[in-house]
Amino acid sequence: MSEMSRTVVVGSRVGLHSRPAKLVAEEAGKLSVIVKIAKNGGDPVDARSLLSILALGAKKGDEVIVTAEGEGADAAVDALALLIERDLDEDDA
Repeated sequence: MSEMSRTVVVGSRVGLHSRPAKLVAEEAGKLSVIVKIAKNGGDPVDARSLLSILALGAKKGDEVIVTAEGEGADAAVDALALLIERDLDEDDA
């Protein structure tokens, strides 16, 4: 089983809260791999769980580690990293 990890910087103005966290959880739910997110070396949480992502308390500029296990782990990490690095609330500006 392949595993891939990447450290990414949270780009959303509000961090991984509300809408950005929901979008990340929804994207993770579409994937056929196990995906976890951890903040600052803390315990990883299930990326499919909105409440778990919110509990991370990740703010703009914080580093989080995205890890995926399974066939297609590289693509899964790439997809979630793109979401996390973007300002997902840019439409609300």
